[in-house]
Amino acid sequence: MFAMGDPTRGTKPPTTELQDHSAPDLPIVERRNWLIHQHYIRKDYDTCKTIIKEQLQETNGMCEYAIYVQALILRLEGQIQQSLELFQSCAILNPGSADNLKQVARSLFLLGKHKAAIEFYHEAAKLNDKDWEISHNLGVCYFFIKDLKHAEEHLNSALQLNKHDRSFMMLGKVLLQAGETDKAIDVYKRAVEFSPENTELLTTLGLLYLQLGRFQKAFEHLGNALTFDPSNYKAILAAGSMMQTHGDFDVAMNKYRVAASVVPESPPLWNNIGMCFFGKKKYVAAISCLKRAHYLSPFDWKVLYNLGLVHLTMQQYASAFHFLSAAINLHPRMGELYMLLAVALTNLEDQENATRAYEQAVTLDQSNPLVNLNFAIFLYNHGDKKGALEQYQEMERKVNVIRDGSASLEFDPELIDMAQKMGAALQVTDTLVWTKPSKDSKSKGGAGSASQTSGAALGTNQALGQAMSSAAKASPGGGGVPRRTEA
Repeated sequence: MFAMGDPTRGTKPPTTELQDHSAPDLPIVERRNWLIHQHYIRKDYDTCKTIIKEQLQETNGMCEYAIYVQALILRLEGQIQQSLELFQSCAILNPGSADNLKQVARSLFLLGKHKAAIEFYHEAAKLNDKDWEISHNLGVCYFFIKDLKHAEEHLNSALQLNKHDRSFMMLGKVLLQAGETDKAIDVYKRAVEFSPENTELLTTLGLLYLQLGRFQKAFEHLGNALTFDPSNYKAILAAGSMMQTHGDFDVAMNKYRVAASVVPESPPLWNNIGMCFFGKKKYVAAISCLKRAHYLSPFDWKVLYNLGLVHLTMQQYASAFHFLSAAINLHPRMGELYMLLAVALTNLEDQENATRAYEQAVTLDQSNPLVNLNFAIFLYNHGDKKGALEQYQEMERKVNVIRDGSASLEFDPELIDMAQKMGAALQVTDTLVWTKPSKDSKSKGGAGSASQTSGAALGTNQALGQAMSSAAKASPGGGGVPRRTEA
């Protein structure tokens, strides 16, 4: 029966080879990691938390990845303390992971515990010294504890490891805080070369040039920022303020219309629009816009300053006194505020307090000749010719200093005219500044005229200052940002 042989004798069952190629079972601890990851990146956090709960029940809480993702979700939901505790659990389960220590440090940073965060970042750096993010975050932490030297060192290290816009921005912010404006500009220049289409960098660099009075460079960078992002309201505010400073109120208003569609409740925007109307002598519209800015930002002394200025111009001296007093309470170290308050008090016939305000103004102010001119006129009108002459000479000294610093600077014609009249009244024949003094001896309305001159000049400059400070407030820096450069 078997003489011819059985072809199946001595062969292995074919199913054995198929079993050899079957996929091995994953360890129970990591079995659902791929599914957790999929739901997390899809932002399906509810399903993700359900799977994490099941995974942790099966593994008795020993699944590092599940705990890690759960901590990330809690942090996104604002539960920082709970996320910190879970990240610490991850660090205990896997103490050799730099990522776990980085996340612990990040949660501590968000809780405002910057020194503790620095310690964990240093521990993470021991495990991975080539991670730019660790150096960057160390720089941010040192910035928040005001250790600017170490902040600069770590941010430079981060840029050597890997160039990132965030590190450039933060390094520039540190240098500005340290008062090293030239070095900050160099950093922002490098940043713009590295990332020429970053509107935030272009706007910040433009604002720095604007602050230094280099208007051509400022306009160039702000224009580039608006080319890439026409609705960039920070660049619009800065460019508009430059046009406003040079008297192009209609062009500035066109710019502000674009910004108003993007940030309709921006206090600096309405402040600048108000000062545009002021420049066009539309005082009621100016007050309306400034009142809106004041409603949106009641503690902004610049808005209060401008409200006081406009009310002075409209000869509403009691209202001017109200707003200027509020501005002084918020910003008591500005001489021009006391000068305008003194003008209001003069017109309210409060000579004693007006004198005190002028004295405080000349004590605080070291550069504005308008303060001394108005004080000289006030003293002259009240019979103190000796004091008026001293203030007039101090005004001349300041003007000479300004002219030495900028030979091309032009003074307001109305200011020059009033100074000439004052010089003639004081019989100052050998004047150091004003040529061809007028023969007009004295004018009882001199104080009012000089105050209006000072008001117009200061108002224009104030609009520019507000635009600059508002753009600086919006500048980023490691999660917050600076005040004039506030962090």
